[in-house]
Amino acid sequence: MSTFDSLAGLALTVERYELEGLRTEVSSGFERRTTVVHLRGAGHDGVGEDVVYDSDDQELLQRAGPGQPLTGEFTVGGFCELIDGLDLFPREPEHGQVSRLYRRWTFQSAALDLALRQAGKPLHEVLGRPPRPLTFVVSLGLGNPASLAPLRSRLADYPKLRFKLDAKSSWTPELIAELVGTGAVDSVDFKALYHGTVVDVEPDPGLYERVVQAFPHAWLEDPDLVTESTAAALSDAHDRITWDAPIHSIADIEALPFAPRMVNVKPSRVGGLRQLCATYDYCAEHGIGAYGGGQFELGPGRGQAQYLASLFHPDTPNDLAPVGYNEEHPPAGLPSSPLAPAPDATGFRWR
Repeated sequence: MSTFDSLAGLALTVERYELEGLRTEVSSGFERRTTVVHLRGAGHDGVGEDVVYDSDDQELLQRAGPGQPLTGEFTVGGFCELIDGLDLFPREPEHGQVSRLYRRWTFQSAALDLALRQAGKPLHEVLGRPPRPLTFVVSLGLGNPASLAPLRSRLADYPKLRFKLDAKSSWTPELIAELVGTGAVDSVDFKALYHGTVVDVEPDPGLYERVVQAFPHAWLEDPDLVTESTAAALSDAHDRITWDAPIHSIADIEALPFAPRMVNVKPSRVGGLRQLCATYDYCAEHGIGAYGGGQFELGPGRGQAQYLASLFHPDTPNDLAPVGYNEEHPPAGLPSSPLAPAPDATGFRWR
């Protein structure tokens, strides 16, 4: 039985739904907004979080209110088919198809949570997969010009932390040597596959050569393999290359320039319960490792991604650290890696 088939037949009653807006100031000039969808039925509440990045798209969703035709008696599979056929945006989203994937996942994850709560069962019981301690890394930029200060300040309070670092051309040989000395770098993200975003990074063959040589055991995420000079720097490191930004589907995995050892499977970016389950099954069948990543969630979405990672890939460098680690000065008392399993007694939620 496929992973989706074990969930598709769950009964689901939807009587109404409500929207809850969340927001926080992330940095100067940037306010992160998300929307929690509450599906309600038979005395239970199922939640999913919309992580569409454009604030205007979040505003329009919240202003429009619960106007989609979602009430009725379903199975989880039938409800997913309904969502797949609806236009969940009042206008074309700012970032096109990827935003549509995010929103589709929002409603389908809420439906899964509600159906499991109505059945009185947690996700791991229905899947027959015990949740396991979740290994995580902290994703971090070192500024421009780069400085070890953000990393060292976290290691001072949490000396066992592991990191996924965003590489920049300002990484000098001296700084790289200091990074190597910490022994705390599990992944280096080149961010070469983002286009038209604030996190775009121009490929730098010198940087690639320094990183590949200095971190012989680190994963190398989203490098540029098109430019001849950067591709040459990575020619002997293909077994360490991982992919994040381009992965929305099985077809995207199959379209990679060579069969990967590892890919980042973000549930919201795959964009549907059936599609996500199929991706997990595909990776297992083809011996491809997976790790999870967050979307700067403000509500239940981060816990749901952590829950899935604990079931399908708990031992990989999951970019799913507790959100407190994203603060400029992380508070005391944050849990360390690996996270102890923390699923609710029923539903699709992680405490």
